Formats: sequence, structure tokens, C-alpha cells
Amino acid sequence: MSLFSSLPLLLLSVVAACYSETVTSEDIQKTCPVIACGTPGINGFPGKDGRDGTKGEKGEPGQGLRGLQGPPGKVGPAGNSGPPGLPGAKGQKGDPGKSRDCDCSLAASEREALRLELDRINKWLTFSLGKKVGQKIFLTNGEKMTFDRVKALCAQFQGSMAIPRNAEENRAIQNLVKEEALLGITDEKTEGQFVDLTGSRLTYMNWNNGEPNDAGSGEDCVVFLTNGKWNDIPCSSSFLAVCEFSV
Repeated sequence: MSLFSSLPLLLLSVVAACYSETVTSEDIQKTCPVIACGTPGINGFPGKDGRDGTKGEKGEPGQGLRGLQGPPGKVGPAGNSGPPGLPGAKGQKGDPGKSRDCDCSLAASEREALRLELDRINKWLTFSLGKKVGQKIFLTNGEKMTFDRVKALCAQFQGSMAIPRNAEENRAIQNLVKEEALLGITDEKTEGQFVDLTGSRLTYMNWNNGEPNDAGSGEDCVVFLTNGKWNDIPCSSSFLAVCEFSV
């Protein structure tokens, strides 16, 4: 074997012998660890998040400029109505109004014309359909009705059923009607005690001979006969309607 061919083997033997020698602990500390002196390894995966710490105290307000106010939010639903307030103090009376378009002389002439027309109608009613006695006028519509229907009809026109209070009014009704007519007199509440529609006792009566007799125990209303006398009859019977009005 030549010298050049045995040279690598000789070097390997020297290195092996060098590493086999015993070293002291002091030498170990002075030497660089094999791991530390080697190539750095690849970073591992991050660890798990730790627990949140306690909340710190509120810091001082910043010294910067305050931001602009944001736009208003949506209008919420209307609330319930509150209780009504106390009435206010009464104001002073205002000045009377003045109408520039009013012609007072024309208004007065129209009122006078209306009054004359009403007087003319009143006279026509008095002489054609009714009879006037003092401050009272008796009118008839020419229809036959029961007691309750005549009472309602007269009240509808702000009048009342005819009730003669004296001989003069009795003659006025006699001259008005040409057939038997109902009067506003009844003894429905107390038999034999005839009263007017207000419940007042009569101060004038003009009964026919033998009347009232309450024939059949059911004659509680009064009919005006063509001779001007009165007779008690059932309230369900139909006779001429006559009303009286104050004038």
C-alpha cells in the first residue's frame, strides 16, 4: 500500500483518538454545546390564548376635538294621550262684530214682510181650518184616530189635545167639528175622576145626560158630541183629531 492511499485512514484514526480522550467539567463548560451551535430549528405552533385579565380603570378623557353629532334616530310611536288640562281663564268679552255687507234697512223690511205673511197665514188658518178663542186656537186635520195617536200628533206640532176650559171654548170646538171628536180628558188613573193630560182636575164639564156611565167598565176617554155635550168612551175608539195651540 502506498503512502497516499493510506493517508485518509491515518487522519480518521487521529480524530477518533482525539475525541476519545477524557475531558474535564471545566472544559465542557468552555466548549459550545452541539445543539446550540447547530442550525436553528423550525418555529413551533403558537400556544393557546390565555385567560382575559381583569378590566382596568377608566382612562382620562381624550384631549382631542369632539366628533360631530350623528343624525337623529327614527321617530318612535305616539304615546297615550294625557289627561285633559284645567280650563283656562275666561277671556275678556270681545267687541261686537260689524258686517260691511249687511243692509240693516233691507233686513228690517224682510222681517216685516215675513211677519205680515205669518199673520196672513194665521188668519187663513183661523177662518178655514180652525177656530180662535182668546189666546187659543183649535185645529183639526180631518182624520179619525185613537186617543194615543191624537195625543202624539198634537205633541209632534208642539200642541196638545183639545180641552174646552169654558163654555166659549166649548162652542168654538162645536163650530169647528162636524162630527164627534176626541178630547184630552181621561179617568184612566182613577175611575170616575176625570182629569186633563197634566193630571189636573177639571173646572169646566159639559156631560151629556146620564154620562159619564163607564158602560162595560172600559170607558176611560171622552168624546165631544156634535151637540157640544161630552160622553165617555173606550180609549181604543177612533174619532176626529182636534188639537189646541197657544197664540
